[in-house]
Amino acid sequence: MAFLTLFLTFFKIGAFTFGGGYAMLPLIQEEVLRHQWVAESDLINFIAVSESTPGPFAINMATYIGSQVGGEFGVWGSILGSACATLGVVLPSFIVILIVARFYEKYKQSKIVRGCMTGLKPAVVGLIGSAILSVVAEVLFPAGVAPAAFANPSMYVSLGIFALTVTLAFWKKVHPIWLILISAALGIAWGYLSPIIL
Repeated sequence: MAFLTLFLTFFKIGAFTFGGGYAMLPLIQEEVLRHQWVAESDLINFIAVSESTPGPFAINMATYIGSQVGGEFGVWGSILGSACATLGVVLPSFIVILIVARFYEKYKQSKIVRGCMTGLKPAVVGLIGSAILSVVAEVLFPAGVAPAAFANPSMYVSLGIFALTVTLAFWKKVHPIWLILISAALGIAWGYLSPIIL
């Protein structure tokens, strides 16, 4: 039953999300937390790993979560859970693309179709913005926004890594692979050094 729930949940996420992996993030967060498949802090870690590993973001997220949920049934359960979640999130897009490819050329100049596409763009931006804000809030303020949160050195280290990444990306045009490696190295270094320093 858990595997069918995994498949149907990720099928729903894939079917009702427009704009790619990042636009799926709010739905993934809501569904995963509602089913209590993983804790919110673990979900943030899944997001980081999914973003920094090869492959589409949403598929990586589905695979990781499916593996985690199915893992309680052993190795084969983990594999089956990954397969169910991944198939669920991919299948709606596959079906939609087959249908759209058949009719888009014929109707792409239609005012209705163009209006739909224009209307979807701000919704996608809003969904991505919502996902970014929830991730930032969890990373910087895991216990909520309170005066004690500003005394946490890890928040300032995270902001420093973010500022460095943005600077290198926009002004120095550093390749994204290097940015991922630099950010990971700095995060790992802080993870080892923070217990010693603090």
